[in-house]
Amino acid sequence: MAKNDAIPPGQDGPGEDKWNVVLDEDFVRGASFHEPAAPGRTRTWPIVLGLCLLMGALALVTLKMSEPSDEERVTARPRKTPSAAAAPAPAASALPAAGRPMVPLADVFPAGVPDGSGGAFTRVGAKVLDSCTEADSVGPRLAAMIADGKGCVGEQVALYKDAQNNQFTIAVFTMKDPKDTLRVVTELTMAFDDYQVGVQAPPPGSGLAVLGPETGLVQSFTGVGRVMVVGLGQWSDGRTADFQKLVDRLGPLQGAVGAKVNQYEGAGAP
Repeated sequence: MAKNDAIPPGQDGPGEDKWNVVLDEDFVRGASFHEPAAPGRTRTWPIVLGLCLLMGALALVTLKMSEPSDEERVTARPRKTPSAAAAPAPAASALPAAGRPMVPLADVFPAGVPDGSGGAFTRVGAKVLDSCTEADSVGPRLAAMIADGKGCVGEQVALYKDAQNNQFTIAVFTMKDPKDTLRVVTELTMAFDDYQVGVQAPPPGSGLAVLGPETGLVQSFTGVGRVMVVGLGQWSDGRTADFQKLVDRLGPLQGAVGAKVNQYEGAGAP
């Protein structure tokens, strides 16, 4: 499985100053760190994603897709049987993939996550968005990819910090069809220098710095069944150096969220 962990000498891009909330057999892709051909591209959509889209491109992109189960291949909702009395709602594990809800917010984003080095990540904030294609949370290309499929159950986002106040955004997209997850993650992986998921700015009173246009960024994609987990990391001082160390810092957090997703999705399999 090819993987290129080369690190660029620098990275530039705009930032934003508001809180926008915004396995079986593994298939793994790695992408080289890459500088954009022409800096200063024109922004054509809301500024909240400017930090991601116009950043000098830096991405570690990995894809881990599990084979969809027979249940997940069924996307139609079960027909309701007429009855004089209301039938109890089926459990999440009894529903096909398209009908199952998202992982509960408090479960998918734990309040604390070990960082693998004796410290911990602390959740700063988390939210369920109104849709997977909000203009200030995803880019137009990702929105179009979602629209081209069978739909998205929902998007959840969270901001974490570590003991050094480095900032980590985790976005979880739950698709209705696991095949769409595979397609979207693969396409985003191949366009590894195209940032289509917005970073989260810290809320007032969090004690975290609002990172400016010079901020460095890494991003990573993983897929588990019908769920895509996107991780983005930024140093607390916004520096554009030590990117591999930042990637290594992001890994345990994204892995922990992915494990929560896998546990929930696995419980829904037949």
